Amino acid sequence: MADETKLSRRDMFGLGSAAVAATTLTMVGEKIAEAQQPPKHTAPNEINPGQVNGPLAAENPDSEWCPPTDNGNVKPFKYSFSLSRKRLESGGWTRQVTVRDLPISTTMAGVEMRLTAGGVRELHWHVEAEWAIMLYGSARITAVDHEGKSFVSDVSKGDLWLFPPGVPHSIQGLGPDGCKFLLVFDDGNFDEFHTFLITDWLAHTPKEVLAKNLNVPPSTFNKVPKKELFIFQTGLPGDLKAEQAQAAEGTGSLSHRFDFKTSTMKPTKVTLGGEVKIIDSKIFPVTPISAAIVTLKPGGLRELHWHPNADEWQYYISGKGRMTVFAAGSTARTMDFEEGDVGYIPISNPHYIENTGDTDLVFLEMFRTSEYQDISLAEWMAHTPHLLMDQHLGVGMSMLDSIPKQEMVITPV
Repeated sequence: MADETKLSRRDMFGLGSAAVAATTLTMVGEKIAEAQQPPKHTAPNEINPGQVNGPLAAENPDSEWCPPTDNGNVKPFKYSFSLSRKRLESGGWTRQVTVRDLPISTTMAGVEMRLTAGGVRELHWHVEAEWAIMLYGSARITAVDHEGKSFVSDVSKGDLWLFPPGVPHSIQGLGPDGCKFLLVFDDGNFDEFHTFLITDWLAHTPKEVLAKNLNVPPSTFNKVPKKELFIFQTGLPGDLKAEQAQAAEGTGSLSHRFDFKTSTMKPTKVTLGGEVKIIDSKIFPVTPISAAIVTLKPGGLRELHWHPNADEWQYYISGKGRMTVFAAGSTARTMDFEEGDVGYIPISNPHYIENTGDTDLVFLEMFRTSEYQDISLAEWMAHTPHLLMDQHLGVGMSMLDSIPKQEMVITPV
């Protein structure tokens, strides 16, 4: 059958040069868009009679009908925050994804939290380190270290913070509409609902002991809540500089920062396919958790790679994508991701992430290590003797010679 996209000589003469150019560009664009789409499944046995959860299947096409390269039994490496129960409080809400929800996620856990303007995540601390990124709005964060030195700062969309293990801290939503943020903890067993809270602690300490400790009458503590506040509504905080000065009285403020302004950071790598910002202890010294903030353009690919020093915990901020994880022993699985989903890849398991939508795909890569490391398939191939590589793969010396000598991270579209 003739290609229906071809124009006849008569058609060409019947069009003006501008129209011919426009038609040609349209056809080229359609061909590129078609090439960027995941392969369609057309095998005669790919039907599913009977009851089908249509919306769920549509969100997970690579689970409903996997690519022919998938094989074997790979543990699920995806869970959605949309499936997690929200704890609703007067000042906001929270929900979590831990190893109890995603069994493969042994090293890290995540929490989504929304605070109203004036809503407070009460003064508390954790055994685990807390890494965070602001997803919406703005907040005021406070902390005090083991020397009594204070930290008070305002953070906005895209900003990060890190509270070390055991450091007491708080988060409060600012105007006009509070905030939403993601918290990441360096233990898959973390539980947001069992943290050390100041109200909970004082409610379970005799008032006489509190009075002796702070040299005040026992009646001072008559209004201490009988149960934890957790997240509660109150007024907006005071002037930032005034609160910073008050908190620093006597001991001073921290010489290092617990927050990091990613908006002022240049991307670590930029290509036509997108960009990546890598944040680890080299540029954010206090963090024991490293991260990459990845943006893929439509059709863009986070290249085939693996991480040799830690498992990878992912959070999808916006857009749609798919990921294939190769787990050795001829086993591989592909799953689809979109906003609010969590992904997890065990250490050294190779994978890629591809933007399958028509808008930017933005996601986080998180690691329980202070140093970010990855190994790229292309970079490995480029820096191995090409004769040896061709003896393995039979791809030809010219192809191997043409591979960029520097890691791409994101392949050009």
